[in-house]
Amino acid sequence: MEPIRLQFHDLGLLAPELTLVAAAVILSLLDLLLPRQSSRAWLGWLSLVSLAVSAMFVVLYQLNPVEPKQLLEFSYRIDDFASVLKLILLAGAGLITFMSIGSVNEEEIPHVGEFYYLLLPATLGGMIMASSGDLITLFVGLELLSITSYILVAMRKKRLQSNEGAFKYLVLGGMSSALILYGMSFLYGMTGTTIIPQISAMLEQSGDGMQPMIYLSFFLILAGFGFKVAASPFHTWAPDVYQGAPTQVTAFLAVVSKAAAFAILFRVMYTVFASPGIMGTAIHDDFLTALMVVAAAAMIVGNFTALRQTNMKRLLAYSGIANTGYLLVPIAIQFTIVHFSNFAEFTFYLIAYLFMNVGIFAMLMIVERSTGGQELKAFAGLYYRAPGLAIATVLLVLSLAGLPISGGFFGKLYIMLGTMQTQHYWLGAIMIVTSVVSFYYYFGLIRQMFMRSDDEAGPLRPTLPLSITVWLCAGIGVLLGLYPQGVLAYLERIFSLSQDLFMFG
Repeated sequence: MEPIRLQFHDLGLLAPELTLVAAAVILSLLDLLLPRQSSRAWLGWLSLVSLAVSAMFVVLYQLNPVEPKQLLEFSYRIDDFASVLKLILLAGAGLITFMSIGSVNEEEIPHVGEFYYLLLPATLGGMIMASSGDLITLFVGLELLSITSYILVAMRKKRLQSNEGAFKYLVLGGMSSALILYGMSFLYGMTGTTIIPQISAMLEQSGDGMQPMIYLSFFLILAGFGFKVAASPFHTWAPDVYQGAPTQVTAFLAVVSKAAAFAILFRVMYTVFASPGIMGTAIHDDFLTALMVVAAAAMIVGNFTALRQTNMKRLLAYSGIANTGYLLVPIAIQFTIVHFSNFAEFTFYLIAYLFMNVGIFAMLMIVERSTGGQELKAFAGLYYRAPGLAIATVLLVLSLAGLPISGGFFGKLYIMLGTMQTQHYWLGAIMIVTSVVSFYYYFGLIRQMFMRSDDEAGPLRPTLPLSITVWLCAGIGVLLGLYPQGVLAYLERIFSLSQDLFMFG
């Protein structure tokens, strides 16, 4: 059989990924050649430019509602599903890079240049995951993202708390990767292939004797990716790692790393375990039930545990666990005749989640620079010290809590309406109750800013990129709340269930 090779015209399709590869190599060499005392801030600007160029190539070569393309016999998939997720990943990485310029503390992160260029391969790993059509490609992208994330978490190497969080993240992350790989090995053993569409076709033809192995592979993969997205009960690493990592890295884990894991979870669960031949069977119903239980557990554990948090990073960690539950719901309820906008609902809330989290982490960085603390009380009297930033923070909190005029509100609303259309009333009820519970700890932040005072607190010292990031994220959150239907309609228009998930021809 003649080997399948990449053609020259395929390089245009791979331009977004190749841009990040080239930029990471060039920036690492520049960092190595620069004198030790030279500022590395301009490396951040170059990193930001490379992310922008990569996003431009996604729009030019990939984001096009036509027949999808695959490279190297399904190993790499170019479709609108992957392209939309890539733009989300690049936007998150770009915002985190931008807000870090001029605010990276060299006492905490001794190697500033490494921080900037390590974000590029981590983002690249997420992009590879979003386009994977083969289990091997998927795992390569997953490990590229994971290993780079371990290094980023450990960059505050002079702090014991950071070392502890990095060690926990490394050990548990390795275990989750092993679970995913073990689950994949069962799929390969049952089908004799690592190509995802071929696995799906073979599983549809499998007899009853294969059912125990299908169940085993599903739960192993679910447990592994449950760790990656910090879903309960696989969430225990998140609070310690979030608290120990540099705030910029925490934002990356909360947004970019989680979005990448959701991208491949969405594709694998639909293409392998919910393909047309499996839909409607007892196996399919059990898989959906398991996903719904994990989603419900994440919403309950995340929101109720956040009630007693006083550290802002730990609070945002549990908030992220709760939001993982909301994002799992569109995957769990699946496509039906009466409800087929799961991808649009999932993506809309993921976009809102990106901006509200990056914005609140940028605000936390501003407060840290002023007070040196991460506690909720560090926000005391913020309105009297910086009324503009306090108002922007209120807009971000409204989106986090899911209140009207915010993107977070409509994101949760669309997902909840989907659960009602598919008659999963108990899951919708959990969404409503846990969202109400979240009001308490989110509004605790507003109470600190407007109803508490700290006479000893000094003036805020935000860098211009940090201030721009806070206002940009707050503004986009409001725009998503004012014009949600337009965004949702666009996502539904470019996405095709048959082409982007089920058909790999």
